Amino acid sequence: MNLYSFAKGLVKSVLTPAYRIRTVGKEHIPERGGVLICANHINVLDPPVVGITSPRPVSFMAKEELFNMPILKKLLPNLNAFPVKRGMSDREALRRGLKQLKDGHVVGLFPEGTRSKDGQIGKGLAGAGFFALRSDAAVVPCAIIGPYKFSRRLKVVYGKPIDMAELKERKASATEVTDMIMNEIKTLSDNHR
Repeated sequence: MNLYSFAKGLVKSVLTPAYRIRTVGKEHIPERGGVLICANHINVLDPPVVGITSPRPVSFMAKEELFNMPILKKLLPNLNAFPVKRGMSDREALRRGLKQLKDGHVVGLFPEGTRSKDGQIGKGLAGAGFFALRSDAAVVPCAIIGPYKFSRRLKVVYGKPIDMAELKERKASATEVTDMIMNEIKTLSDNHR
């Protein structure tokens, strides 16, 4: 058993009963091929929650500063995380994310870039649209519906993959695609409250 599988089992055994996590729509995540999971961001626990509710291992971009911390710099790469510089276009992180998708892996993104202060779904950054347009990955919207309060139900809803064919054909912008992804996440959230 690798570290990712061990950590997933351990984290699942703690978070699932603590937040009574219920998952809807796991069947929308394709069993094979690249998948881009795009979720809203309401809590620091969102990455592990997406990781334990996805049927496939998920790689996440994590802020570069975490990779400078003594324990985390060895741990994070074994948990499928890779660094991204915040506040600027990080070409290396974009290349690594695209390679993961092209190699048939699952990449998890929080298009808002930072946690929502009020729990509302905010505007996404163009990075999600960039990955969606530049790869052949299935783009799966995901709504995390809180609150993160002990013994209160937390729901994670995966939607059907977004059809990217028409958007690619008409050469939609990364911003436009991100807006569409965020609308799908909001619709999922509104429909499953």
